[in-house]
Amino acid sequence: MRPLIALALIPAAFAATPVTYTQHIAPLLFKNCASCHRPGEAAPFSLLTFDDAKKRAKLLAAVTQSGYMPPWKAEPTSYAFQDERRLNAAEKALLQEWVKQGTPQGDPAKLPPAPRFTAGWQLGKPDLIVEMPAAFDVPADGPDLYRNLVIPLNLPEQKYIRAIELRPTARKTVHHVLYFASPSKPGELIATSSPMGRPGSTALGGWALGAMPHLLPEGLALPLPAHTDLVFQYHFHPSGKAEKEKSVVGLYLADKAPERNLFSVQVPNSFGVFSHLDIPAGSPNFRIEDNYTLPVDVEAVSIGAHAHYLGKEMKMTATLPTGEVKTLLWIKDWNFAWQDRYFFQERVPLPKGTRLDAYVSWDNSEANPNNPTRPPVRIQWGEESSDEMGSVGLQVIPAQQTDYAALKKSFDGYVRGRAVPAIMKDPTILERIRKHLPEGANR
Repeated sequence: MRPLIALALIPAAFAATPVTYTQHIAPLLFKNCASCHRPGEAAPFSLLTFDDAKKRAKLLAAVTQSGYMPPWKAEPTSYAFQDERRLNAAEKALLQEWVKQGTPQGDPAKLPPAPRFTAGWQLGKPDLIVEMPAAFDVPADGPDLYRNLVIPLNLPEQKYIRAIELRPTARKTVHHVLYFASPSKPGELIATSSPMGRPGSTALGGWALGAMPHLLPEGLALPLPAHTDLVFQYHFHPSGKAEKEKSVVGLYLADKAPERNLFSVQVPNSFGVFSHLDIPAGSPNFRIEDNYTLPVDVEAVSIGAHAHYLGKEMKMTATLPTGEVKTLLWIKDWNFAWQDRYFFQERVPLPKGTRLDAYVSWDNSEANPNNPTRPPVRIQWGEESSDEMGSVGLQVIPAQQTDYAALKKSFDGYVRGRAVPAIMKDPTILERIRKHLPEGANR
């Protein structure tokens, strides 16, 4: 029996079995930590050598035991995700025991090869490389900043995107970025923050700290309409040093239009604006929930969630026509700084009649360390990070492309069915969303 398995199955053996860096700890760090904790990346220190790990051994044991690291928020669900960065109980126990045993190095001959990372573009040479026409000044200190930075494309015809790879220049200040294709506005290089880029925008995905770029599965791509700009919504966290952000962006294009189009099923829809999101001061578990029934057979490709600082928990399940319930996403300890999109290892078939149930909860109490207001105040839906919103978004393709129109019509009806009564009850909703939810937007 391999030592790692033996230790996992027989915890009492820890004291008698040496836990070493070379045999037990290095494989964990190389697999789950090194993609961020290496020179040139945003993490504050490297974890590629024994000395690196030994110096911070107690910290590693503490943050992994608490679940703070690695930054993988999705719980195990009914379907496996690609590139999971999650330590199980036995692996966390190995780090604890390694510290207790004095962090021994072990036999250097048993050290696995250090991970190799592609220099430059992680997905290979892009089909199109663009750069911000002007740098954005990130101050040395102050509150977090949210800005939409614009790159004009001037493409005369529609293209289709399989991936976007972002290479920030101020890497240590960038927590996450959302990508949008937006109708061209000549001369506009910086816009105010908005959860949807600019009115009329098409979502193209995003990047979060610790995430690696992904090519969409073969045969899938997102439309990049002609005469659009790329709009990047940045979340900057000042690093203590004034920096300039002037990203270079690689676009990976499909050779042809996809045979089936991706569609985003967001529950609650419109980031919860029609769900009476009004969180009382001090509320530790304010919750909204909703459901949507699929009108056609689909295949799920990826899933993600969104909320702001007060976000606490979000979950989506699929109740199949047979009555069987499958969990698609469950995040128990949301953190605004660690947003990610989770790609299923295999496409998940969801037949017609499947009901998608989702909820999002928020903690507006003083006990929430992420609460930006002290004492807490009433929080309503809004696009600033000091406001709140929330939803779970499932990216699907129809099993048959001919069903796409029916899927879109059904989902648009679901949105209208929630919007009309909500607006009749509270007409001020229109003022809050007019600039950010253009008519016909699939959100």
